[in-house]
Amino acid sequence: MVTDPPYGVKEYDLDQLEKRENGNGGIWRLPPSFDGHQRSPLPRFTALNSNERKSLEKFFREWARLAIRVLRPGGHVFLASNAFLSQLVFSALVEGGLEFRGELIRLVRTLRGGDRPKNAEFEFPEVVSMARGCYEPWGIFRKPLPLGMKVSDCLSKYETGGLRRKPNGKPFADVIVSERTPQREREIAPHPSLKPQSFLRQIVHAALPLGKGIIADPFMGVGSTVAAAEAMGLACIGVERHLDYYNLARSAIPRLAKFAVSNLDLSEVPPEQASLFSSR
Repeated sequence: MVTDPPYGVKEYDLDQLEKRENGNGGIWRLPPSFDGHQRSPLPRFTALNSNERKSLEKFFREWARLAIRVLRPGGHVFLASNAFLSQLVFSALVEGGLEFRGELIRLVRTLRGGDRPKNAEFEFPEVVSMARGCYEPWGIFRKPLPLGMKVSDCLSKYETGGLRRKPNGKPFADVIVSERTPQREREIAPHPSLKPQSFLRQIVHAALPLGKGIIADPFMGVGSTVAAAEAMGLACIGVERHLDYYNLARSAIPRLAKFAVSNLDLSEVPPEQASLFSSR
């Protein structure tokens, strides 16, 4: 599984989406322009109260139990999160039965955080309420291997258990230097949490160690993960509960899949595989 869930559960409720569209905020923070750039709305996770945090834990604990039912033994889960809530979400997934296998750090300088105290910007001009975000943590989890089974046994029987090496033969690394999602991708697939194809194609490539099987994205949004898998020649199933996003995904997926990406290091990729990271 490769997925970017609703971090706070509530920010994609219909009433919250309506507030965002109307400029009323709700859980969505509507930041001012910055250096001439209009900043996108961001979920205010600090606004979650104790009951909402408990609901968040329960949601991901139960979700992990459902995910285990469909994962093959040794199957991996890549789950996007954020620095503020990752410790809570990741712990809930472990309580639900998934095995924590580390974090993938997406190095990307965003415009999240770094703001002066709300309504006191001039009173405390030298203070930031939270550190400026420069990375995005992704949890890496695995459905436990059957008792006594080694990774090699799992690979032979279930085609799972490990992660696929890069096309140049080097190990998949847990830090990826990324970019903010290009505007041309956002124009095709306008979604507040859209991840760039240049990043997602590396993740889906790693998720299937033998290049076989099916990737699932149970929080598909506008289909960026499905598009990345399509671009890499992999099978992927996406699920989305919001009809507007689903309908948008139907047109966005084939267009995103055709994009060539330019910021990947292809210097050591065998020529016959280099095309996997560009448009087909």
